[in-house]
Amino acid sequence: MATNENLPPNVIKQLAKELKNLDETPPEGIKVGVNDDNFSVIFADIEGPAGTPYENGVFRMKLILSHDFPQSPPKGYFLTKIFHPNIATNGEICVNALKKDWNPTLGLRHVLIVIRCLLIEPFPESALNEQAGKMLLENYEEYARHARLYTGIHALKPKPKLKTNSISESTAALNVDQSSTNASSKCAAADQKNNNNQNLSGAAPQPPLAPKPENGQGGYAAALPSAETGVGGSTAHPPLLKKEAVVAAPAGLSKKKMDARKKSLKRL
Repeated sequence: MATNENLPPNVIKQLAKELKNLDETPPEGIKVGVNDDNFSVIFADIEGPAGTPYENGVFRMKLILSHDFPQSPPKGYFLTKIFHPNIATNGEICVNALKKDWNPTLGLRHVLIVIRCLLIEPFPESALNEQAGKMLLENYEEYARHARLYTGIHALKPKPKLKTNSISESTAALNVDQSSTNASSKCAAADQKNNNNQNLSGAAPQPPLAPKPENGQGGYAAALPSAETGVGGSTAHPPLLKKEAVVAAPAGLSKKKMDARKKSLKRL
């Protein structure tokens, strides 16, 4: 298994710088996997460009660096099966940037961008997959149908992108709902407590306020049942009369007539 020891120190330093740059600011549609122990094998996930038969698919590939890199170009392979004129059935990539157009000054970013552009504009004249190249030249619709079929079966699915602030919004909504629920529960508990206290004390509920008397006197008062009916209310009962109650003399009677009446009462 290759390790960083197979590469010259100056190459390792340059690759480390490039890989850090790719990780911090990746090219559009490309995500690079970094292995700190082995810079000679670079992995990348490439999103199928929009408007191509590879759209909605993610294709994994790798670049294998030779021991005399960058004097020799890396070899590229697709690890995900793909129907493409310039990609062999074993995944090998045929692109000029990795062959006759290679330049030691080219970096990994340039190589990866060229490979993704190959998915947008294939070159059937230098096909590694002859069936795909011939189909592309003779019947593009049939070629696109095959490419979409491979994409749907073999390609990875793009990970959904989270909406900005979606989590904080959701938690905020949950907090609001929880607060409302807690408030309702507290109100219900308070009402139940009041009812229990009334039942224990035996106190009757407060009566409604009576309308203001028509004569304008007295203001509003509790509408209590009258003492005459003897029903409910808290009005004090009048004291009971004694049998020995003094009978008041009617006005206009003389003393003689009063004495005669008293005698009559005694005989009774």
